[in-house]
Amino acid sequence: MSERTENRSTKSERRLAAQLAAQKAAEAKRRRQAWAGGLAAVAVAGVLITVFVIVGQRGDDADEQAAGNPSASASAPAEPSAAPAPQLPQGADPALGTKPTVSAGQGELDKLTVTTLIKGTGPEVKAGQAITTNYVGVFYATGEQFDSSWERGQPATFPIGVGQVIEGWDKGLVGVNVGSRVQLDIPAEQAYGTDGAGGRPAGPLRFVVDVLAAQ
Repeated sequence: MSERTENRSTKSERRLAAQLAAQKAAEAKRRRQAWAGGLAAVAVAGVLITVFVIVGQRGDDADEQAAGNPSASASAPAEPSAAPAPQLPQGADPALGTKPTVSAGQGELDKLTVTTLIKGTGPEVKAGQAITTNYVGVFYATGEQFDSSWERGQPATFPIGVGQVIEGWDKGLVGVNVGSRVQLDIPAEQAYGTDGAGGRPAGPLRFVVDVLAAQ
């Protein structure tokens, strides 16, 4: 073989070797890119999963907070509000701020009886004045309540001693000191009578009256 032929053979082998090396390098580069793409996809998927988990946990926490802390506008029934305490005269017994318990009377009631339960220190009530009172009315024989200003949450004001109320009140409250709590045992003829006409309470009655003002 001549020297020229050997040189051509050597050059061909070098070119082939270079081509093989280039192909191997290209394949290696493609494999690296494929690995890099796969890792990137895994990383993105991991981030998305983490985001979904965090958002889900926050949503669960919000639901639990909403269930445990209902707003004021929720449809749960509101507790009934207590009746406001009456405004008492200066120096009055604090007991006048609480509704009294009134029981039934005993025996036959044939005359008006006024019993002072708390003695007030204010001026005496005069006929023709307008008085402000809290009161409870019950049937004398049974103690069953038929009327009470306490349930209405507001004291009652009316003229006294001039025929605007039943006789038992007109006669029983004139002369009582403001700030007093008195018990009025009133026979039927000085109350609403015995027939209960117009749905009025019939028979003898008992009232406990707090005199809060007179003017």
